[in-house]
This record gives sequence, C-alpha cells and structure tokens, in this order.
Amino acid sequence: MDGQAPIPGELTVGQVAERSGVAVSALHFYERQGLIRSWRTAGNQRRFDRSVLRRVAVIRAAQRAGIPLADIASALAELPDDAVPDQDDWRRLSAAWRQDLDGRIHQLEALRDRLGGCIGCGCLSLAECSFVNPGDASGLRSHGAPLLEPDS
Repeated sequence: MDGQAPIPGELTVGQVAERSGVAVSALHFYERQGLIRSWRTAGNQRRFDRSVLRRVAVIRAAQRAGIPLADIASALAELPDDAVPDQDDWRRLSAAWRQDLDGRIHQLEALRDRLGGCIGCGCLSLAECSFVNPGDASGLRSHGAPLLEPDS
C-alpha cells in the first residue's frame, strides 16, 4: 500500500470487490469497458466513489438477465458519470431491455417446441425437416449445406 487510507466516501478496488461480490479482475474489465470509473491516488492506487456499488449492482442484474455488456454500457452512458442509478433509472433501463428479452424468450420457446417434435420423428431429412429446414427453405435459396438456423 502507499500508506494512503481511503477518504470517507471513497473505496479501494478491494473494498468494491468485497462489498459487491464481484472479482477485482471483473471490476478492472468493467472499467476498461467504460461501465465504471475510478481515479488514481498519488501512490497510483485506484479509488472509486461509493456510487460505483449501485452501478455494479445494475451491471450484474442486467448480466443475469442476459443483457449484453454493449447494451448495458449504452444504457449507463445515458446517466451522468457520477450518478447513482435509482429505482426510476432501473425501471427505465429494464423497460428498454424488456422487448429484447421477450423476443429471446419467444425464440427459445419456439425452439423448444420444435425440438421436441424433431426428436420424436427421427427423420434426419434436411429436405423435409420442419425443425432444421422448414418448407425446404434452404433448397430454395441455394445448393450445398443447409443453414442450421432458420431466418425466422
């Protein structure tokens, strides 16, 4: 250590890691991605404002919901750098992600429903398979190996 104790309201990277439950390496990654900010002491140690704990909580909650970091960064960029996200911010941010999540849920449900039928039929016919190649769409587009992900 450089002998400098954190000023009240400031946290070391270790304190942020301990209080947030996020690894120091993840905090460094979030900082490189512009999701959180720190500054350096005269001894070149990172210091964070306590508000970073709320930002890290928002990042982790969004990640658990499957939101890509790029989308999280875009949403957090709408907040002032030193702002502590509050409940209104979370409602606004999460509402923007809800449509994407609903779309992914719909895709997964459709995949699950088609997968059950595919396993049951055992056809393994790429020309007729309603799961891998519905309506022989690949055959209509081109010859060769079919696409494994339908357009819709």
